[in-house]
Amino acid sequence: MSAINRKIIYTAAAPAAIGPYSQAVVVDRTMYISGQIGMDVGSGQLVEGGVQAQAKQALVNMGEILKAAGCSYNNVVKTTVLLADINDFNNVNEVYKTFFSSNFPARAAYQVAALPRGAAVEIEAVAVLGPIADS
Repeated sequence: MSAINRKIIYTAAAPAAIGPYSQAVVVDRTMYISGQIGMDVGSGQLVEGGVQAQAKQALVNMGEILKAAGCSYNNVVKTTVLLADINDFNNVNEVYKTFFSSNFPARAAYQVAALPRGAAVEIEAVAVLGPIADS
């Protein structure tokens, strides 16, 4: 049996991992993007402005990782949104729909007990590499 190729994706344009994990891993044509919080890459701190500002920054960070793999938000097929407070669901959706405006990825959203660095939201994704044809 032939080996399956695995490639680690890293970009300095997104915050470095804050633990023993990679920003993203590509296996064959599938990319698994680690959860992104609203951390500013320059300061290493969460952005100010609450859950909407953090959601926007998390998705900007995700975009930089997608770009490093030659992809865009259009390549994302599944996301998971983790919320410190499920009551922020609609506020996060307002930001989310500015990044994903059609052919939305599948998604799950959960309230969790806590997120790294006290974040209000964390978003992870699965993307596919290569051109996308919608049918």
